[in-house]
Amino acid sequence: QVQLVESGGGLVQPGGSLRLSCAASGSIGSIHAMGWDRQAPGKQRELVAIMDNTGNTKYVDSVKGRFTISRDNAKNTVYLQMNSLKVDDAAVYYCKANTVGREYWGQGTQVTVSS
Repeated sequence: QVQLVESGGGLVQPGGSLRLSCAASGSIGSIHAMGWDRQAPGKQRELVAIMDNTGNTKYVDSVKGRFTISRDNAKNTVYLQMNSLKVDDAAVYYCKANTVGREYWGQGTQVTVSS
């Protein structure tokens, strides 16, 4: 079992920045990738960014150049630095951890982008 706890969401104006954090605990050694999904009202959940244990990253096209995913393995924490936020980025952001055969998600943190 893996437990994930997110923090860092909130309200920001368009063009602003936020940094999300997610701390993992439990069966840490079983994790081979960590990342972030998001889900906006009325839309399907989508992968935003993910980083595997070798440091390879993948981003959804709409955030490339604006969002950066990073991991602190010593702290079992993954971060999502979000810059130049747009109204369309508003969603509940879910931390995720991929293990062999199973995915885990955190409880989600709300990101609101509004003037």
